Amino acid sequence: MSTFRREDEELFLASRPTKNGLLQSELSVPGMKCAGCISKIESGLLKLPGVTRARVNLTTKRVTVSWKKSSATPPLLETLSALGFEGHLSTPLENNDDKELKKLIRALAVAGFGAGNIMMLSVGVWAGAEEDTRTLFHGLSALIAFPVLFYSGRIFFASAWTALKAGTTNMDVPISVGVLLTFLMSLYDTITHGPHAYFDAATSLLFFLLIGRTLDHMMRARARTAITGLQKLSPEGAEVLQPDGSTQYLAVEDLMPGMRLRIPAGARIPVNGTIAGGQSDIDVSIINGESTSHRVTIGDKVQAGALNLTGSVTIEATAAASNSFLADMIRLMETAETGRHRYRRIADRVSSLYSPVVHIGALAAFILWFALAGDVHHALTIAVSVLIITCPCALGLAVPMVQTVATKRLFQAGVVIKDGAALERLSEIDTIIFDKTGTLTTGKPNLVNQDQIKPEFIDLAAAMAAHSSHPLSKTLALYATANKYEETHISEFPGDGLEAEIGGVVYRLGRPGWAAKDDGDVANDGSSCVVLTSNDKRLATFYFTDQLRPSASNIIADLSRARFRIEILSGDRAIAVAKVANHLGISTFTSRQRPNDKVDHVERLSRQGRKVLMIGDGVNDAPALAAAHVSMAPASAADIGRNAADFVLLTDEIEAIPVTIGIARRSSNLMRQNILFAILYNMVAVPLAFFGYVTPLIAAIAMSTSSIIVVLNSLRLGGIRGQQSGQSMPRRISSISPPKFHEAVR
Repeated sequence: MSTFRREDEELFLASRPTKNGLLQSELSVPGMKCAGCISKIESGLLKLPGVTRARVNLTTKRVTVSWKKSSATPPLLETLSALGFEGHLSTPLENNDDKELKKLIRALAVAGFGAGNIMMLSVGVWAGAEEDTRTLFHGLSALIAFPVLFYSGRIFFASAWTALKAGTTNMDVPISVGVLLTFLMSLYDTITHGPHAYFDAATSLLFFLLIGRTLDHMMRARARTAITGLQKLSPEGAEVLQPDGSTQYLAVEDLMPGMRLRIPAGARIPVNGTIAGGQSDIDVSIINGESTSHRVTIGDKVQAGALNLTGSVTIEATAAASNSFLADMIRLMETAETGRHRYRRIADRVSSLYSPVVHIGALAAFILWFALAGDVHHALTIAVSVLIITCPCALGLAVPMVQTVATKRLFQAGVVIKDGAALERLSEIDTIIFDKTGTLTTGKPNLVNQDQIKPEFIDLAAAMAAHSSHPLSKTLALYATANKYEETHISEFPGDGLEAEIGGVVYRLGRPGWAAKDDGDVANDGSSCVVLTSNDKRLATFYFTDQLRPSASNIIADLSRARFRIEILSGDRAIAVAKVANHLGISTFTSRQRPNDKVDHVERLSRQGRKVLMIGDGVNDAPALAAAHVSMAPASAADIGRNAADFVLLTDEIEAIPVTIGIARRSSNLMRQNILFAILYNMVAVPLAFFGYVTPLIAAIAMSTSSIIVVLNSLRLGGIRGQQSGQSMPRRISSISPPKFHEAVR
């Protein structure tokens, strides 16, 4: 098999299936540096046959590519190489040593040492040294500057050369041209005994550029600590049980479904699986935020990342590491960082114009000043300043840096965002619609009249209920105290209830109209009613209420004070919905809504000009979640509900909702601030450089400072506090008042 065919096979095997018959490949591209790289890579990969989507995450230096399974394997790595970028297959749980940071720090140290020494020599020249002394100092400066350019400048030169070889440009091309021109001009002045040399500018330029690049790298690493923290939760491997009873240690990427793994106490579970032997307590706080441990035994499902606490267990893997809970979480967070909303499209479009504009501008400055003054040296100095100061770094960082920080902050608050563009949509909402059951309520019915029912009837009902997965049956099954009905045959009638025959007597447990052949004693206070009968004679009536979530009252009160329109949209009975709405102070509520009714309601509000946030957890909520302007689902939601939602709450509580809205509002504000600053910077700095008011040294300082300001402004998002115990809700929601609704509904 040829090398190309082998790489094709490796790419196919490393890709994971997604919806609509597509495969998704994760590529690592360490050479990416700027917004221009993003545009170049994405547009280049999208030209390949079969490729439907290409998204770059500059923070993680990864590219996610979706391509048609039915088409030939696209030459992704070959295309990247042709574009001037070396890439390789990546895995979601890849842990890389930060070699880039070490490389930057070494280069920065060398540049700083060289720039400092040359600056001291320059002081003598500035003080009015004689021609021979000046020439000597210039010569010594050249000897120091050359190794600085060779060692520290290679970070920029290598990137620029790779781009030029591929027939393209990037932001390092004008930087390299500027540095080399400055050095060559200074070397010429030294040889010809000229009065001026700019070795201090060339080395200081590298020094300040490396400061900015190192800080940018470190701040990106700081911003994505949530993802790296998740990566560290995955063990490097596990002991796999062999058919002969022996064990073999395999790396986590080699673990496959069907393998049996031995997980000792104190170890984290590496992949999703089912307990096949033993029992233990596990810590699932990373999965759902619960601080209490869970007891698991044979048959129970466990997810990657959970910590095995008390006993050794054997699990049977049900998914590979690339499809585990941790891997899915990391993919969701990385996808969120690459979301394409309005602000990012603007920034990317402007950044893509950088290379042609900056080179044309520098050439125009050189021609103009040479024509005016006839001085090649002066014209080159101004052209170099234009090359350096005209930088899209600030604009390229304006949006992705905020998205990265926001993704981290949301995760710390117990929220996973599935699409970065959803942040912008969430910042625009003025209407919030809640489903009732499982969202405002716990979705776990509570038996409220146990003391009024004979113990033997509770035992019988609990034994029957154990054979059903209905929520009311699950609650009743918790009250079982004896096993004397274990061998009894019990039949379930969906929508009605359960039936058992014991000693010739037919017992029924279910809705009154079916079990008792009547509708008497139907709950009229919003609670659910189930009856137990023998030969159609009523033995007991069980009343259940669905408890409100502890934080629901405070959350709704604060959202209402923030002037959001609040509604309940539920498929439950009118009396049950009204009871919850009245308790929470919600005046607008609708009951007995089918899935299509919910969609119609959401779309009707959208046509009226409202921006709707839909929050629901059930299968029947999924269409409305998809139809809303933006949507959320709690951790307990059905799979289809979580898939349809833009945000997934990692816990079953809803306290994170106002925090999420606050982060979205703040994120949009910071994005606008960053873009405005980047545009104003170029509007002021470029004319100053063009008309000769900025030296190459000042240009380097200005360019680096602009990038650092944007990054620091983005990191201000980290000041929003998540849900901390004892923190009042008004403080968390104080900055999320919705925009004024357009006077009246249009």
